[in-house]
This record gives sequence, C-alpha cells and structure tokens, in this order.
Amino acid sequence: MRLAVTYDEKTETVFQHFGHTSRFKIYEIDQGSVIDVFEIDTDGNGHGYLPEFLYKLGVDEVICGGFGTGMYNALNSLGIKVIGGVSGNANTAVVSYINGTLEYTSNSNCSHHDNNDENCSCHSSSHETCGCHGNCH
Repeated sequence: MRLAVTYDEKTETVFQHFGHTSRFKIYEIDQGSVIDVFEIDTDGNGHGYLPEFLYKLGVDEVICGGFGTGMYNALNSLGIKVIGGVSGNANTAVVSYINGTLEYTSNSNCSHHDNNDENCSCHSSSHETCGCHGNCH
C-alpha cells in the first residue's frame, strides 16, 4: 500500500490544508510495516491538480489535516481513501494509523469550501484574515 501525508518539512508535521500543501511524504507499507519513505514536492500546484498527482504516484490513501467535500469526492473518485482531521508528527501519525490507533475523520472538515463563501479571499491571498477557516489550518 502507498500512503501519502500532507507534509510540513520544517516542523515534520501533517500539513493542515490539503489543497495548499507544497509537499507530500510518501510511505510504502507492506504487511503492517513501513518499507520505504520519500518526499515529493507539488511544484506549487494545488487543489485541482493534487488528486491526479497522487493517483499517478500510485497512492492508495492520504493522511491530511483539513479538506473540503470537493477534494474528498475527487480523491475518492480515483480510489484514494481520505484520512483527515489529523495533526502532529507525520511519522507518528503513520505508525498510529498502521496500529489502528489514529483518530481521524473521513468527513469534510474544511467548511469554507462547502459553503462557497464569496467573501473568503483565501483563494487569492493570505488565509490569515479571511476568517472562514475553522479546522483547515
């Protein structure tokens, strides 16, 4: 199985906004053990690019922080399972997932995408001021 994690390489943690991740940490898992790990950059591509990007990498499942319904649907349509609402160290999250102890959700938890908030400026500028980001950052 190939598992991707949205990755903040500076803090070594699960990046909290799926569509804005600049990097994934990819784990090859076989019979409950990690057999290989590598990182891959998204080259500045986001939202609409990422599902196909992961699909072409052969990813089966993805661990992330926040994600919207559109992203969930896009990933699922490609057969990629979404494991969301995760925070903390990426390696620890993967070990917890393998052991069956990771707390996560498969429901959308980035509500500003679901509400089509016209006042949300996050798609063209900083997320710091738009105020529509509860769980996705």
